[in-house]
Amino acid sequence: MMLLSVLQANAAVLDVEANLRTIDEAANRAARAGAGLLLTPELFPVGYAPLRLGCELDPATLPALRESLAGIARRNGIGLVYSLPAEAAGGAGDGAAAAQKGNGSRDMDRAGGPGWHISASLVDATGAELLRYAKVHLFGDEERKAFVAASEPPAVVDFLGIRTSLLICYDIEFPEAARAAAARGAELLLVPTALSAGYGAVPQVLVRARALESQLNVAYANHCGAEDSYTFGGGSVVAGPDGGVLAAAGNAPELLFATVGTEAVRAARNDVPYLRERRPELYRAWEAGLASGPARSADHLT
Repeated sequence: MMLLSVLQANAAVLDVEANLRTIDEAANRAARAGAGLLLTPELFPVGYAPLRLGCELDPATLPALRESLAGIARRNGIGLVYSLPAEAAGGAGDGAAAAQKGNGSRDMDRAGGPGWHISASLVDATGAELLRYAKVHLFGDEERKAFVAASEPPAVVDFLGIRTSLLICYDIEFPEAARAAAARGAELLLVPTALSAGYGAVPQVLVRARALESQLNVAYANHCGAEDSYTFGGGSVVAGPDGGVLAAAGNAPELLFATVGTEAVRAARNDVPYLRERRPELYRAWEAGLASGPARSADHLT
């Protein structure tokens, strides 16, 4: 079993020092309470403002920022999940980004321009990075202008005896993403997010559904308050493998705590073996059938 902490807070866009202080204070409180891990929201160290990051964030500052975050973990003796821009493999992202670079685009020089992913990292209490994941499903025009979507599946590592994986924000709204982590053995899914106000069904319904259908623990950390043009809804939540709520926040800054472990996951998977009884080859055939056009009407059967 592990005590997990989830930070819900308001970041200051591009005020890195202020955001690091918020994370450090939360890590200190969480460690003193006995937590083994602190989960923070999407892009929290730099603030969530995709287009501003593309214009104003110097990528040369990111290695030092990662080291500062590792230092917070070391100093407080706690694991940490943080989210930052990360250069895509090859540095040019997809073909469109490469074309922009060839056309002399200066955006390639910014951490948030083409060729950059939104990433999340898990570091242990020594500051060593155990896992890094890049966001697969980008949400909205600003994210798609500022970043490129990744394609690698979520990896899984052992963290304090729990098989642990990462997704980011919009990813959790796709059952395939959570199922990909569960199929690789994940028992705990950590999700930094930046969910705008007005989408309360995501933490209240979808996150719990993902936990239930893939029979794992899901922790979801959101911003709250206003950051530039965005207003965030809070609602951070931890859901267990039965879909039950282990901890939930309102719309104000809060540090959540929940105990998660492997026994409930294994019990749920033994009781109703969703993962074992999947039929992926059949689902692939169904998906392939969609390429032939819309389904025929069943009227001929009546």
